[in-house]
Amino acid sequence: MSRLLIEYNSHIKQDLKSKLGFKNIFQVPKIEKIILNMGVGEGKDDSKLIDRALDDLTLISGQKAVKTTSKKAISGFKIREGMPLGVKVTLRNKIMYEFLDRLVNIAIPRIRDFRGLNMKSFDGKGNFSMGIKEHVIFPEINFDKVEKIRGMDITICTSAKNNNDAIELLKCFNMPFKQKEFN
Repeated sequence: MSRLLIEYNSHIKQDLKSKLGFKNIFQVPKIEKIILNMGVGEGKDDSKLIDRALDDLTLISGQKAVKTTSKKAISGFKIREGMPLGVKVTLRNKIMYEFLDRLVNIAIPRIRDFRGLNMKSFDGKGNFSMGIKEHVIFPEINFDKVEKIRGMDITICTSAKNNNDAIELLKCFNMPFKQKEFN
């Protein structure tokens, strides 16, 4: 089992139950899935760019990524229906916790000029989304072989009913949020 999963089951669950005031252990929020998404708009002209992004996202996640295609044609952008425009991967269970561990402990500290994650990035239902401008912060990517630095989106879906419960859950996993500024 992953180090974070063992820690969640042994310590974090009990701490959250008492901190959030739940009566039942099954009410405690947990992470359900992590979705990684990389949009490659230039891929409409060159399919090799999509393949390189697919390889990079597969290396980062440890799981095979899939191509995403356009749902309808947009003539202003010269996009036809079914054209590949990006790649995505959905992580669950063991691989999800291993990725979260690498994200928090290795990748986020390598972000340039990092001052903390924005607390406003929650959607109101306990899901957190963040954007990364450079995918080379992950140690799996060989910086010398990268032709173009791409951004990516990371969405962490939790079973929390509101943002406050999700914030407490992610703080237990050492997510570095910005401190609230008091005036």
